Amino acid sequence: MDFISNLVANINTYLSNYILIILLVSVGIYFTFATKFVQIRCFKEGLKRTFANFSLAGEKHVSGLSSFQSLATAIAAQVGTGNIVGACGAILVGGPGAIFWMWIIAFFGMATIYGEAVLAQKTRIVTEDGTVKGGPVYYITSVFKGKFGKFLAVFFAIAAMLALGFMGSMVQSNSIAQSCNTAFNIPTWVVGIIVSAICAFIFIGGVQRIGSVVEKIVPVMAILYIIGGIMVLGVNFKHIPETFGMIFKYAFNAKAALGGSIGAAIYVALTQGAKRGLFSNEAGMGSTPHAHAQANVAKPHDQGVCAMIGLFIDTFVVLTFTALIVISTFFTGDGALNPANFSAGTFLEQAAAENGLMNTNLAQKAFGIAFGNANIGNIFVAICLFFFAFSTIISWNLFGRINAIYLFGKKFDVVYSIIAIAFIFTGSILSNTLVWDLTDMFNNLMVIPNVIALFALGKVVKQISKTNKQNSLE
Repeated sequence: MDFISNLVANINTYLSNYILIILLVSVGIYFTFATKFVQIRCFKEGLKRTFANFSLAGEKHVSGLSSFQSLATAIAAQVGTGNIVGACGAILVGGPGAIFWMWIIAFFGMATIYGEAVLAQKTRIVTEDGTVKGGPVYYITSVFKGKFGKFLAVFFAIAAMLALGFMGSMVQSNSIAQSCNTAFNIPTWVVGIIVSAICAFIFIGGVQRIGSVVEKIVPVMAILYIIGGIMVLGVNFKHIPETFGMIFKYAFNAKAALGGSIGAAIYVALTQGAKRGLFSNEAGMGSTPHAHAQANVAKPHDQGVCAMIGLFIDTFVVLTFTALIVISTFFTGDGALNPANFSAGTFLEQAAAENGLMNTNLAQKAFGIAFGNANIGNIFVAICLFFFAFSTIISWNLFGRINAIYLFGKKFDVVYSIIAIAFIFTGSILSNTLVWDLTDMFNNLMVIPNVIALFALGKVVKQISKTNKQNSLE
């Protein structure tokens, strides 16, 4: 087990620190220029199309989902524990400057996710019974014919089914159970039974029920977290200018916080921001196209611009709130992690350890300080994590199911759901580092066939973007 764990960790390090950063940043830059900066040019149109369809009780569709339901399903997958724990981890390792690089990655990622949504719509299949089939496996096989395309599609489908449908849901349920146990002292197995039962009810209802649930959960969870964040930032109001100053300053000169040479410090801030940012917004990973393929829209471009808004909400709103809360609390003024307060020879990692601060408790402690009560901070973050992780389980299960059916046929649907429920319950009572590492590894592996197809289909995305140059609704 130790050998396997070390092997998986080494594979993840090599993939995430080198191969995937190069692939995902490259495809983001490529799509940005190919679409003539669609994320700027069509941003206003994306807002109009997204919020014009906003509803907590949207119309039920015979097949597929409404544009907003599809977007809500994608956002539910994107906005997960990574927006709290992942952002905190990036800050503790890469300093406040890591957030700047997250923003840069997200900017280019908006073009990538536009392309993914457009291609998912372009290549989707609607069967006679109204079932919508769509996602990376379909645009992969549309551009690569024969055995090579089949290999890439099967490779992606296996990685997606394991990473999202099984192991990913397991680690999300573990986050829910642990946070509820800490905040409310509820036994993890009780939380596991409740979460599994609710999930089973939702899964049985198929894609329409999933769409109906997430269109209600996503707006509520985002608004709840933003309101709490505004309260914290209100308490820390005088430190807001310094907070933004630190984000920009330490993006290019983090030596005082991280140690080493200036070049080494910048490298750490950049790689942490890029790595955490890429897997927070999921642009290029191939997960969200499954949701966008389900949208009933007039043309692929319409869902593409909505997809951009989903990424904007994930990174520039939810994740940024986490960053501002943490940095304004711990890095400014008399904060425990302010480099100005370090003793000689002390750096960020050591200062965090001395103060008992980790990526898993940084946000809770920040909310607790602002609210004047540590228990209230724990409870608030536990509630937010419940919504974030639960909505992610729902969406990831759908994405895994689509790939399971692609691999084994419709008859495997029930078997897949039973296995997924078992993983969800097991995750609530069993925390295993290897499972987390395996989830990361299969997430990483999903990217490779997806990005290969994105590059190959770049001209298709470019043409669709060119045909829809107008920034306003027709």
